[in-house]
Amino acid sequence: MGKSFLKAAGIYFVIGILMGLTMGIIHDFRLASVHAHINLLGWVSMALFGFFYHLYPEAANTKLSRAHFWLHHIGLPVMMLGIAAQTFGMESALGAAIAGSIAVVLGVIFFAVNLFRHVNIKEASA
Repeated sequence: MGKSFLKAAGIYFVIGILMGLTMGIIHDFRLASVHAHINLLGWVSMALFGFFYHLYPEAANTKLSRAHFWLHHIGLPVMMLGIAAQTFGMESALGAAIAGSIAVVLGVIFFAVNLFRHVNIKEASA
């Protein structure tokens, strides 16, 4: 699970960098919110998820981690496409943006529950 999240994070990092570079070159920053979400929810968050699941392999082998993985990996692109489409005037894409957002939020909640179940407080203070 950790490796899968880290590899996906690397892909989102490249996408985010290329988006930022392209926006700068053409001086069109309408997709700045998509760019920011790709960097935060794609690159940074997925890298952190990957490191967590690498450090806590028992957390990686749970139904919660699998649900988290799929909700985040499906929800993020759906949300990004929905936001991008709305930015260019397709108001009908609001549903995709909302559905993707809900999937990502549920995945993050599953991650938080998994984190609290597997990280021992005594262990963290040592």
